[in-house]
Amino acid sequence: MPKYDAILFVSFGGPEAKEDVLPFLNNVTAGRGVPPQRLAEVQAQYDLFDGVSPINQQNRDLIAALDEELQQHGLDLPIYFGNRNWKPFLQDAVGELVKDGHRRVLAFVTSAFGSYSGCRQYQEDIQTAVDNAHAENLTIDKIRLFWNHPKFFEAVSDQLQKTLINLSPEKRTSTRIIYTAHSIPSSWSEGSPYISQLQSFAKEISSLVAPDISSDLVFQSRSGPPSIPWLEPDILDYLDQLDPKTVDTVVVTPIGFISDHMEVQFDLDTQAAERARKLGIQMFRTPTVGIHQSFVAMIRELVEEASEEAEAAIAFGEPWRCSPTCCDITAISNSANGGKARTRRG
Repeated sequence: MPKYDAILFVSFGGPEAKEDVLPFLNNVTAGRGVPPQRLAEVQAQYDLFDGVSPINQQNRDLIAALDEELQQHGLDLPIYFGNRNWKPFLQDAVGELVKDGHRRVLAFVTSAFGSYSGCRQYQEDIQTAVDNAHAENLTIDKIRLFWNHPKFFEAVSDQLQKTLINLSPEKRTSTRIIYTAHSIPSSWSEGSPYISQLQSFAKEISSLVAPDISSDLVFQSRSGPPSIPWLEPDILDYLDQLDPKTVDTVVVTPIGFISDHMEVQFDLDTQAAERARKLGIQMFRTPTVGIHQSFVAMIRELVEEASEEAEAAIAFGEPWRCSPTCCDITAISNSANGGKARTRRG
């Protein structure tokens, strides 16, 4: 018999109508004392997209592709979809799978790299949902971080290679590849592998795809107060510091995200693109992996790996299996970690 009888697909969530935006933001910022003016600023950003975040539909598309991939490989595992901050909620998804009789569940979380918000917090959310379900013998195991899985690396590499086709050979010398990931409070990074994993990934992909083009890792989407240190440089500050005489083209590659959701479409395609235009710099943006076939196959392989307790497939580095104590920030006070002012978007 298979070790698991269902898959729980877990993500951040996002509003799908204008009337959803403020309730969604309230869920994201509950208990963090975020000023109303900050919520109004973020709500205005959603208004540019009619209040709709693309993240839920992108996740549904990925789930559909994964379901087909599983069926093609003889894996008859139903997939349940639950979000941290918006419908369909994680707790409701757990309730559904319990009602359907599932007790051995494997959770796939849409975060590749290890940090509190991308790893530990999801573990806490899943455990809370399990506790609240009051179901006997219910176990939900989180799939390991996939930051260095060969097929994730393959999918990102392919997307970057396709983007670099836009460059002529002579243009490559004045081009900079900018790898981006979501910024987090600097203190959070002290207890997680976030920075080292991102740096390793960026180094490996540049070595393979574009060893002749200079590259840097930058951060985006910070939302804490200026008094709290977050990972830098921010992409907008980074663009401001470039010399257009030596760098006239940038290829922005969001390795920290798996879909083109709001933080990609607004922070990169809107804000960063506008800043680049003002600076006279041509900007190309590499698509995220989305439903790239290699990425979909990666999820299926991770399911098989967990089910069969097989050796972890890695392209480089070491496999990261989540533990109850990884990516811990409990020793960091709220005043130090910026948690009371954080407003992340889906």
